[in-house]
Parts: sequence; C-alpha cells; structure tokens
Amino acid sequence: MNAVLHALPRRAIRELPDELVSQIAAGEVVERPASVVRELVDNALDAGATEVIVKLVGGGIRAIVVEDDGHGIPHDELGLALRRHATSKIASLVELEGVATMGFRGEALAAIASIADVSIASRTPEASLAQRLDARSGELAPAARGVGTSVEVRELFFSTPARRKFLKTEATEFAHCVEAVRRHALARPEVSFIVWHDGKLAQQWRRTSAAQRVIDVLGHEFVTDSREVALDLGVLRVAGRSGTPEAARARADQQYVYVNGRFVRDKLIAHGVRSAYEDVLHGGRQPAYVLFIDITPDRVDVNVHPTKVEVRFRDSREVHQAVRRAIETALAIPRVGLDATVPVAKPVGARPIDMTRFGATNQASLGLQQMATLYAQEIPARRGEAPALAATALNTAASPALIAADGGWPLGKALAQVAGAFVLAENAQGLVIVDMHAAHERIVYERLKASMGAAAIASQPLLIPATFAATAQEIATAEAQADTLRALGLDVSPLSASVLAVRSQPAALAGGDVVELARSVLAELAQFDASRVVERARDEILSTMACHGAVRANRNLTLDEMNALLRDMERTDRIDQCNHGRPTWRQITLKELDGLFWRGR
Repeated sequence: MNAVLHALPRRAIRELPDELVSQIAAGEVVERPASVVRELVDNALDAGATEVIVKLVGGGIRAIVVEDDGHGIPHDELGLALRRHATSKIASLVELEGVATMGFRGEALAAIASIADVSIASRTPEASLAQRLDARSGELAPAARGVGTSVEVRELFFSTPARRKFLKTEATEFAHCVEAVRRHALARPEVSFIVWHDGKLAQQWRRTSAAQRVIDVLGHEFVTDSREVALDLGVLRVAGRSGTPEAARARADQQYVYVNGRFVRDKLIAHGVRSAYEDVLHGGRQPAYVLFIDITPDRVDVNVHPTKVEVRFRDSREVHQAVRRAIETALAIPRVGLDATVPVAKPVGARPIDMTRFGATNQASLGLQQMATLYAQEIPARRGEAPALAATALNTAASPALIAADGGWPLGKALAQVAGAFVLAENAQGLVIVDMHAAHERIVYERLKASMGAAAIASQPLLIPATFAATAQEIATAEAQADTLRALGLDVSPLSASVLAVRSQPAALAGGDVVELARSVLAELAQFDASRVVERARDEILSTMACHGAVRANRNLTLDEMNALLRDMERTDRIDQCNHGRPTWRQITLKELDGLFWRGR
C-alpha cells in the first residue's frame, strides 16, 4: 500500500540546541561500540602512546575504557577536550590540507559524551598527580594514574534508547571492537595493544617489528600464502603483502588498506587490487592482502567523512596504477611457484609449444586462425628467426630446456598422461600433476598479450544495430570515449537523446550479449581511467581466445609434447593459475607419497 504524503505546516527556522547538534554528529561518528574504540585509540596514538589498553564490559555496550601512556592532557585543557571542534591537531587550513595525525576534527569526544556517560583522567609529565573530569557534571577531581590518559565510556546510547536497540549481541559487538584494535595494531608495530573483556585478557600484541606484527595479527598461514609487495615512486610508496590466488577466501574479511597509517576503505584502491588479480582469481573468490600506502599528505584529502575511513586522492589514476602494478609484480614472481629450496631454472634454449599440434586446427570458433598465426609468428621473432609459414609439427629436439643448477628441471620429466586431461611428471621433490588445458591456456594467453601489444581489437559490424535505452551518463561517455570504444572493437553512438546503438562488436566475441558488453564497458569508462579499461577489456577477449585455443581434454600427447609443455610452463609468468584462476599444477612430495603407503612406519 502506497503511503500518502501530506504537506507539513510551516515551521520557523531556528538554531538547534547544542545537545541535539552533538547527538546528530554522534550519529555520523558513533555507529557501535567499535566506533568509540577506534576514535579513542586514534587519540591515544596521536598522544604518542607506546602502550594502549582497551577494557570492555558487555561487548563495549556497558563500558569501554581506553588507557594510554602518552603525553597526557594539561588540567586546564580537559574541559576543552569535550567541546565540539576543539582539538590540538590542527589550527589552520594549511594544517588541515596536510594532516599527519589520526584525529583532527575535534568532535569525537563531544559526540560520544552526548550519548554516553564519559569521564577523562589524565596526567602530563610535569603534573604531580592526575585530574579526572566528569563530562556530565563538569566536576574536576584528583585521580590516581601515571602519565597518560584514561577515557571511560559507560552505557553507550543510554540517552538515545532507540539507537541502542539496533546493536547486536554482546559477542558480536565485542568482535567488532577487537577488529577495530586489530586494524590499529597492524599499522603500529611499535605500540603494544592489550584488550580485556569482562575482566579477562582477550587479546595482546606486544611491541615488535613490522614483519612480526603481520604474523602476530594475521597468522603464519597468511604470511606463508602471500608475497611481499614493494613499490617506491618517490612521492608514493606501496608496501605490504598480497595473498596468493590459491589462498583467496570466500569473504572479503582479510583485506586491510592503510594510507599514511590510517585504515581506509577506498573503492579506487579496491578496484586497483581486484584488477591485479583478475587474470588469476577464480570466480567470486576474494584476495587477502595488507597494503600500506605512504603518500605526501598534500596529495591526499582525509577530511571526507566524519569516521575518517574514506579519503580522496589528488591524482587517483596514479594511486590506482601504482597499487595494481605493485601487486601484479608480486604475483608474477616466482614464475613456477616452487618454494625457495628448489633450484632456479636457467634458460638454455627456446622453442614454443606448437599450438596447432595441441588441437587448435580442429576448433572452429573465436578467431583461432588469427591466434594461431600470432602465436606462430611472435615466438620465433623473439629468437631472431624468420616467422614460420605454417606451424604443423613440434620439433621436440629443439624443445625449450630450463636446466636447474642440479641438472634437473623444476617441473621435472614427463611420465604419462591420465584420463586425457592430466600430465604426470617426476621432479626432485616427488610427483607433479599438471592440468594440461589450464596450463596451456595460461601459456597461450601470456603469448597473445605480448604479441598484441597496443593493437586495436578486430571488430565485426552487426547486420542490425543493437539499441538500448541509455542514461544521460552513458550517452555522454559514449560520445566522449568514441575512440576508446573503437579500439575495443565497439562502435557505440547515440541514436536519439535517450537511446544508444551498438553497430559493431569485437569479432572474437561474436554471439555474446553485445548490449550488456557495451553497458559494462561504458560504466567502467565513466568511473576509471580509459587506458586501463581498454587493457582489461583486451585481456578479457584474449583470455577467451586462449581458452578456446588451448589443448583440450582427451587429446593424446606424446612424451615429447608433454615435456615441451612443462618447459614452457617454467618460462611463463603467473603459470600457477589459468586465466580463470584455477590451479594449473600440484606437487605431491615424496614424504606425502610415503605416507599414503605407510612407508617407514
């Protein structure tokens, strides 16, 4: 049933009472107990604390106490600390544009005090004793504590019971509070963090090195299943760890991004990360990562949202490209994905696996002839040879051989083929199992990307243009990015003020939903850098071509062909996964084989 809206009688414009203003601000700043924990720990870190203790009762709903050993607040400034827009962090617009502290808005304590019972006890190094301020009564009294500050928050939302009803169970709210402290702990290894809950020690992170803090917070498994990220562009640095595709998770619950030490949620950075994984991540799996982005303060605006978890970059493209490049580099090394104890292979020759020998000649779809030509011509050109007129046979005598230091190959020597889909090989560690289609798909895909370069994608005119109702944003993008769309094989132009017509599509994707393709490309072009959209779209098309051009299951290979496949794998970036993120090979060690048959027991 539709609600009937009635015009309200006119009311006079008036200033809101200070208490109501503070409660409105609290609605932006304080969502749940974890929001209070985050704000109070921010203040503790800005005060130079080396130890932060968080005490919770009832998941933080009944009580939150945050104690630090920072420089404290002078007694004559305690009252100001609870007033809205009172802060020691900034004093001018210049300082606001180059904020280097966690807090700066000067409204958190006032907002919290408007919806809870708050008291502050603090002592500076110069003071002989601490003073405690009760926010509700304004009473100042002596207190016993060392140098630093304690903030006590009791009965959150007691003055706004309707909001308290929206809180979850105590266990859930406690988990959110611990996560708030964990985010700080990851970025500040030089600070000790201790969390108590209902009088029991719940979590503790001691002062340590940055590398050890990542292990302490995220666990050994994360470090084992991730690779180091490091990129330094002078004004912008990206560091941290990115999880391997195999370690991707069902939920995005292990993704941490920090800008100048501040935990943030940023769509631009998230897109840059996702684009780095798009060739190696399977389905809707979520990568795990912790990234620290250091950028000169005047190149980032942190004054975007009261919670301070959103930022705006002066040059968003620069940040996006840096994040993507840093993670792509991390994921591309090592090439075969063997552990550090395996000898590094050294190329002593090169001869590509002949794609037509792996079944492409009998597959009639998606531009395979063009792909075969590219593949046959590109690789000999790298060796300074004349392109082959026709690639019809595999010269096994000249197969690529990556000889390891001990005379063996990292992926070993082919033994047999199983079920027409898997290649079995033996190496120094034991048994290697290769999904031949997935592995060859990655090899062909990387070759195609290298050979295509910046060439435009071949287009196919549509006999009847596909039309669709478009938004004003889509029409404006189609007009502004006409050249970019044509480089992708798409001809999209306005038919009227509210209708777009698609007159051509990429030849390699004939038969697909051209309207959906056009809409998705237009949406990306409207939001992200055009050059990256072109690159991603081209990669998607080449990935489809590679999938159809790779050796199929039930294709019988000779031992020489299997060995040629293994050698090409050893020379190919991102070979651990196919273009869709599925694993291409697995190692079963001799110890694991012995265990299967109880040998040595």
